[in-house]
Amino acid sequence: MTVTTESLATTPVRNPTAATPVLGGLGLFAVLLAAALPLIDFFIVNVALPTIGTDLAASESVLELVVAGYGLSYAVLLVLGGRLGDLFGRRRLFLAGMAAFGLTSLACGLAPGAWSLVAARVAQGASAAAMLPQVLATIQATTTGPRRARAMGLYGATAGLAMVAGQILGGVLVAADIVGTGWRSVFLVNVPVVLVGLVAAVRAVPETRSTRPEPVDVPGTFLLAASLLTLLVPLTEGRAAGWPLWTWLSLAAFPLVTAAFYTVERRADRAGRTPLVPPSLFALTSLRRGLLLVLPFSIGFSGFMFVIAVALQQGAGLSPVAAGLALAPLAVVFFVFSLLGPRLVARYGTRVVTAGAALQGVGLALMALAAWWFWPHLGFVELLPGAAVAGAGQALQLPVIYRVILSEVPPARAGVGSGVMITTQQSALALGVATLGTLFLSLVPAMGMRDALVTTLLVQLGGVVLTGLLSLRLPRAIA
Repeated sequence: MTVTTESLATTPVRNPTAATPVLGGLGLFAVLLAAALPLIDFFIVNVALPTIGTDLAASESVLELVVAGYGLSYAVLLVLGGRLGDLFGRRRLFLAGMAAFGLTSLACGLAPGAWSLVAARVAQGASAAAMLPQVLATIQATTTGPRRARAMGLYGATAGLAMVAGQILGGVLVAADIVGTGWRSVFLVNVPVVLVGLVAAVRAVPETRSTRPEPVDVPGTFLLAASLLTLLVPLTEGRAAGWPLWTWLSLAAFPLVTAAFYTVERRADRAGRTPLVPPSLFALTSLRRGLLLVLPFSIGFSGFMFVIAVALQQGAGLSPVAAGLALAPLAVVFFVFSLLGPRLVARYGTRVVTAGAALQGVGLALMALAAWWFWPHLGFVELLPGAAVAGAGQALQLPVIYRVILSEVPPARAGVGSGVMITTQQSALALGVATLGTLFLSLVPAMGMRDALVTTLLVQLGGVVLTGLLSLRLPRAIA
């Protein structure tokens, strides 16, 4: 079989010595584009919320639902999306999820009122949950060796950059007010991007599925959704609602529902069935310890992005564009250092993660000092040293952690493994906004904006120290 340069660029490539499909360059572009979209949309709304509230006469609690509704449906359905891809074909679910993401983005951009926007955001999160697990599962099933290391490195770079770029892009789009669309452009911009992604995916993403697909675990799906909802709903809505009784009852129910979920899944696993989240999957040391790292990293990342957006706009008086551009050094340095990650890992192993945590800690300390010394004159120049160092540290952690988590997951369970990982990350992102965001907003009335910001950054610094300590328990080499 002869493979031409043209076919590598435009069609899914097949290994001449095996039946396993191989992901070509265009296919990798398509799945990485899909990986960026949901993460951008998690953060892009932050700087647009004040404008949305004014235009749609939305209360603070409804605005929180615009963010939380997307994050909750996304987190709750991710593992199910991975299972359905294993069952019906990952390419098929990927295309359907991407098309639905484009349609629901259009619905968000055209929403006539606040509650219709909330409903469209919930649907958008569900479509992201169908699309995103297929990205990592496809990479896992269609690449090996150095190709997989490169693809996972690019995935980590894309994910990290998307989380920062979302906030920057949101500020630029709101300020540009393209043809009078205002905040609606932060959603409408997805539509042409999705069309490009669909064309590329149809031409170049190969079909893969589990060799032994299992039916959907209905009890497990229900209990996983219930456990995530009992934790995330009260944490995201509690402060705006004044912490009524239902929030405390929901939090009290969380450990009970989680215990019931684990019991049901363990029983199904021992009976030889494949539950939604197989407990036997956590026997993989790399997956178990990698997930423990994702939690503090993602909580700190999303909490920081939310807090810095509020502090720079409401406290330092920056415009949405200036507030977004203040984080540009973090995004640029993150992208550059994430590309260096595979070479560093090949030489130093997972100790790269430990070094990255140390760098991120230094960067956070520099930003806290800048906030203390220069407030309220805090912007691009003042945050530049800390943001650049923190970006380098984050880039040496996130892509490597992704590789570690999935390194030992067999291809047949690629969808389940990627779904578990992304659900953990997404839940932690929601927890970050709920915990660090709530801490910051609660401290502002008593301490003032500057001291509340510095205190929150120091709390996040404690999470970075925890990440560094946990990284010492990772397997030294990645399988």
